[in-house]
Amino acid sequence: MGRTGVEGAAAGGSGIRRLMHDYKQLSKLKLSSLVVLTASAGFAAASGESIDYAKLAWTCLGTLGAAACANTLNQVYEVANDRLMTRTRNRPLPAGRMGRLHALAFAAVCGTAGLWILNEKANTLTAVLGASNILLYAAIYTPLKQVTVANTWVGAVVGAIPPLMGWASAAGDLDAGSAVLAAALFFWQMPHFLALAWLCKADYAAGGFRMLSMVDPTGRRTALAALRHSLYIAPVGLLAVLAGFATEPFAWEAAALAAYLLRAACGVVEGAAVQLGEALVVDRMKCPSKAYGDSEELHGPGEQQGQAGAPQQQQREQAQAQEEPQR
Repeated sequence: MGRTGVEGAAAGGSGIRRLMHDYKQLSKLKLSSLVVLTASAGFAAASGESIDYAKLAWTCLGTLGAAACANTLNQVYEVANDRLMTRTRNRPLPAGRMGRLHALAFAAVCGTAGLWILNEKANTLTAVLGASNILLYAAIYTPLKQVTVANTWVGAVVGAIPPLMGWASAAGDLDAGSAVLAAALFFWQMPHFLALAWLCKADYAAGGFRMLSMVDPTGRRTALAALRHSLYIAPVGLLAVLAGFATEPFAWEAAALAAYLLRAACGVVEGAAVQLGEALVVDRMKCPSKAYGDSEELHGPGEQQGQAGAPQQQQREQAQAQEEPQR
């Protein structure tokens, strides 16, 4: 093979690797893998003592396809926003390495294959949950990110559905146990999502997204929201035991996880309170009237009248002093 042929083969290999890397970014492979992990947890929890590993493998593969489809559609919608953000501007679409039609074709292949696998190898309920999650993520959550801070809670619902998919695949239906599992994941996600929104609030603002951290200058509201959802995790372990699909040690493990999250959230709340207090002190140093309360709102009418009458009292005393020598 000549030099030109070798160079052409090398360039072709490099192009394929770049394309595979772009597909990996479109699908958000790491995030999709976590989605698959939660689906497999739901499958295992519903299986009891005997796990159908072949069916579990097909369920994981179908869930991966559905997740890759949803993540790609999200990026197709947010090309202009991603171009403005530091952490997303190098993705295939905003960087110009791939066109929208190419990405849509990739999403269609992943979604169609994933849902077909779930329907044929698991059951119709699992496929319906997968299709519903694609719709919820791509058509509802994604647009809401630019409209309202409530998008974070909708996103947590999206993350809570994969365990239901795994449960439905193994058991054929959904029951109280599956609801407990989904609730645990919903509440667990929220502190992490809120922390990410706070740490990356400047980037989100540049991209035109609406997050709670953007309307929370001190971070106190964000910290309190994280604290509330950490509290909600505490009884989940007990509910799982009462539902009959977990043992008592799981309840203690869930309580330990909740305690860890609560400790972290309390530290954030305390930090936000200190930051707020320092800001108020600086504000009062800049404006002494706020510190000493020389305003209508802080003084009663009687006190204001007393202050207004003081000069008149001094004038009367001076007049009396002038009259004394004449007498």
